[in-house]
Amino acid sequence: MTDHIQITFTNLQPEQQELLIAQLSEAGFEGFEQNETELKAFIPEKSYDKMLLHELAYKYQLSFSEQLIPAQNWNAVWESNFQPLVVDDLVAIRADFHEPVTGVRHEIVITPKMSFGTGHHATTFMMMQQMREIDFRGKTVFDFGTGTGILAILAEKLGALSVFAVDIDEWSVANAAENFERNNCKKIKLLKAETLPHTDKFDIILANINKNVILDNFDSLADRLQPGAILLLSGLLPEDEIEITQKAATYKLRKANSRERSNWICLSFNG
Repeated sequence: MTDHIQITFTNLQPEQQELLIAQLSEAGFEGFEQNETELKAFIPEKSYDKMLLHELAYKYQLSFSEQLIPAQNWNAVWESNFQPLVVDDLVAIRADFHEPVTGVRHEIVITPKMSFGTGHHATTFMMMQQMREIDFRGKTVFDFGTGTGILAILAEKLGALSVFAVDIDEWSVANAAENFERNNCKKIKLLKAETLPHTDKFDIILANINKNVILDNFDSLADRLQPGAILLLSGLLPEDEIEITQKAATYKLRKANSRERSNWICLSFNG
């Protein structure tokens, strides 16, 4: 474990967040937290290039603040900000220091740390809402870009036969593994990978990432769908819908549903 630098950008539009995440990832940033107008980015202190960040901020006319996050104090940082989230009556997401939530079908207890996907961001929230409408019982599931592992955990709780979860980020994989154990998951296989390494077919594929990653991997995603399978996508902006839908149509995937929340969309396709 090492100390990290937290960079906070405020007053951002969704498309600005996606652009920054892409460029900051290339610059060595390892984790991100998003809400509707704010982006927090994290990088090991030893890898932090302040001049590069200032150049990026100047290029896009953005202001930012920076904060040193000692490794031993990280839990206190996220604990002070993380509040329980309830998605309709389907699921409550909380930390172990929160009281149990009543009136929901499922609870997920997580330690989000620096991984994406606490459920608070609109894309994760919509993915879980859409998952409520899908019959997971006895189905094989692929979670591409698992982050904290929330969607994989929910898939198992909804009755999935097996779940294969993949992420490119080492921190996310370690965090997801911790969350899988915390929620007593028995049917999830987890792997760190930059591409889709699996050759099996799946009944349901979940991909809450961003447009460019989805488009770059669409061939592999479509190839791993069973006949009649479901592809559920988010990390997308409203203006991305036409391009994604046209791409899906080339694989004879039919758009089944779409949702919009806080200028983000979630799309469901049937094979």
